[in-house]
Amino acid sequence: MKTKVLMVCLGNICRSPLAEGILKSKVGSKMVFVDSAGTAGYHVGNPPDQRSIAIAQKYGLDISTQKCRRFSEVDFQEFDYIYAMDRSNFSNIIKLANSKEDEKKVKLLLDEVDLGINEVPDPYYGGTDGFEKVYEMVDLACDAIAKKLELNGRG
Repeated sequence: MKTKVLMVCLGNICRSPLAEGILKSKVGSKMVFVDSAGTAGYHVGNPPDQRSIAIAQKYGLDISTQKCRRFSEVDFQEFDYIYAMDRSNFSNIIKLANSKEDEKKVKLLLDEVDLGINEVPDPYYGGTDGFEKVYEMVDLACDAIAKKLELNGRG
């Protein structure tokens, strides 16, 4: 049975598409399914932000075919792990939970690593250096998640 991991940010165009692409590159697709979503529906059906696509390409990843979608209650039944990029999105996800079991699936992505911060900053309104920093943070967190899945026999 595949382990299913969902990465969630606000619009599903900057941080969560990068997280999806990065984690996919670190785990076996036969054992782990990775997807991403946004808590807001601003960009449903659109590809990720061009700056996210560019930074992913810089590191040899192609996220250009991803399509933005909105997080929904159904995702609690579909996914084993749900990673929020920041506290605001974490709260928005938890508000849709129907049980303590649902709530237990939700974590902040950066809680998987010790970087001195636990929120991935939104690079949308900044320059390309913000996307580089986000990539580095998310990459470290995804390394930790991939190791955890491997240790649990799910990677």
